[in-house]
Amino acid sequence: MRMLLCELQGRFFEHSLKKGFGSLEFVDMFMMSTCAADLDMEFNRLQWLGEAYLMAEFIDEAGDKLASGKQYSGDALFWTGYIYRYWHFLTGESSREISKQAPAKRMMRAYPFYHTVSNKMAVEDLKLSAKGKVYVPEGFEPERKRAGLEKGEFDLAPSPSKRLYRTPSRKRDGPS
Repeated sequence: MRMLLCELQGRFFEHSLKKGFGSLEFVDMFMMSTCAADLDMEFNRLQWLGEAYLMAEFIDEAGDKLASGKQYSGDALFWTGYIYRYWHFLTGESSREISKQAPAKRMMRAYPFYHTVSNKMAVEDLKLSAKGKVYVPEGFEPERKRAGLEKGEFDLAPSPSKRLYRTPSRKRDGPS
């Protein structure tokens, strides 16, 4: 059941392309919406009605705030929707809390790196990234292009000089 809801939200995000909505604005607005909060519930009618009905409900809620804009790939949007819902099931955090840690722009940046790892690992790294503790190396031009990112839109965390993963220093026994 939970994986079906992850897929539902993934298809819903992907469906926003057909409606012509700007991807970042759409995703961020949805994650803060009542519709997203309804999906967070143990049981809600929206969970059973499919992405087209969910879209109609969300459009009614958002009104004229939804606008066209830059669109990212369907794959990146599906993955983002899926991971957000998976994250909720893994941690119990609300859509609103999740979106504050990993807004849509961060998810689009993360997609090239994390869409091939386990969902749990992706969530754990995204949570660390929100705290500035994950370094993602540069030089992934093909992945950046597939994700629809501009140059300079690729850093997830501080530069290598500020990298937090280091080999721990060891204390010596006895005099030095």
